[in-house]
Amino acid sequence: MTGACAAAPASGGYIGSISRFIDCRAEILDTSAFGALAAPGSTLSLLLTGFLTIFVALIGYNLLIGRGFGLRSGTIAMVKVGAVLTLVTSWPAYQTLIYDVVIDGPGQIASEIGRPGGLPGSDGTLLQRLDAADGALQQLAVLGTGNIDFSVARTLPPPPMVGFDAFALGGSRILFLITGLVGIVSVRIVAALMLALGPYCIAFLLFENTKSIFEGWVRVLAGAALAAVGMTITLGLELALLEPWLSDVLARRAAGETLPTMPTELFVTMCFFAAIALASALASIKLAAAFRLARPKRAEAVTESRSSQSERIATLQRTSDGKAAEQPSRAALTASVIASLQQRETAGRAMPADIRMVSHSLGRAEGDMIARSSGHVLPTGRAFPRRTRMRATASAGRRDRTS
Repeated sequence: MTGACAAAPASGGYIGSISRFIDCRAEILDTSAFGALAAPGSTLSLLLTGFLTIFVALIGYNLLIGRGFGLRSGTIAMVKVGAVLTLVTSWPAYQTLIYDVVIDGPGQIASEIGRPGGLPGSDGTLLQRLDAADGALQQLAVLGTGNIDFSVARTLPPPPMVGFDAFALGGSRILFLITGLVGIVSVRIVAALMLALGPYCIAFLLFENTKSIFEGWVRVLAGAALAAVGMTITLGLELALLEPWLSDVLARRAAGETLPTMPTELFVTMCFFAAIALASALASIKLAAAFRLARPKRAEAVTESRSSQSERIATLQRTSDGKAAEQPSRAALTASVIASLQQRETAGRAMPADIRMVSHSLGRAEGDMIARSSGHVLPTGRAFPRRTRMRATASAGRRDRTS
């Protein structure tokens, strides 16, 4: 296996040789890791056995306490178990649904986007064209800017530092190599690591409390795939600008023309595309972070019922407060009656019949209080209606029946 992934000679291109070696090693890592994890007695098999045992035990516990599964929840549980077992134990299923999508999908998407516009590298020759551009940068660093006459040098702005031209030419190639390797190799390494750990993360899909681990795994994989698409398009745009520019500069230098501003322009261009590549990777990660799995509708229904109940309680409280505010209190009613009786007494029209009527409406204790405050004492037994029915005891009833 190691000999099959030997790095190509440096003469074949630095970016291409490194990329092909990393891609080969990542493929071997993913396939061998899945085979080792799917073998009996591995940590993954023990973990999966424990998870399935807990999953079945939770179903039995819910049945014991009366929380029977409905048709929908039971179907979802069975589909979840089947999907986890299939993806964790079957490499063909894992390769078709996950591995090929993450590895081959970004290249296909980038080709479909870039081919209509003639973007360099969209036809599968990105690595070869990157190596060709790297070779042109090496030649340009050897040729340099040429000998500058003193008369021409007086019209040019001074360089930022001594030896800036050599630094700019060398630094431009370094930035170009870093951008190319980061855009191709680093994304592939991240994807390989996540694919190797995929069976573990898929097993956590069985439970609601551990489903977030599976969500995070999908986000990282999606971010790596989107970053691969963005980096491919960014490198294609960079080649679209650099290839004709480098061809023109090399032709002019071969003709002996002096190019004093060329190092600065090249260095700024490389810095610009390095920033674009970084922004593209950050945007891809941000977009992939928006992935969320749907939450159970049961929890949503409970939340909605709780919110509706709280709204109804608040409405009833507001209604009761409004009614309480509209109806006068008993103390206010008593005070108004006393004030009315005092006014009538002052006018000479206060009658015991009025007091008796108030006593009937408010009660005996408050009626007596009103009568005393108004100076009228009602006769005993006359303040309230008399009993219209005689009280009958049990002994009196038996005596009436015997007689």
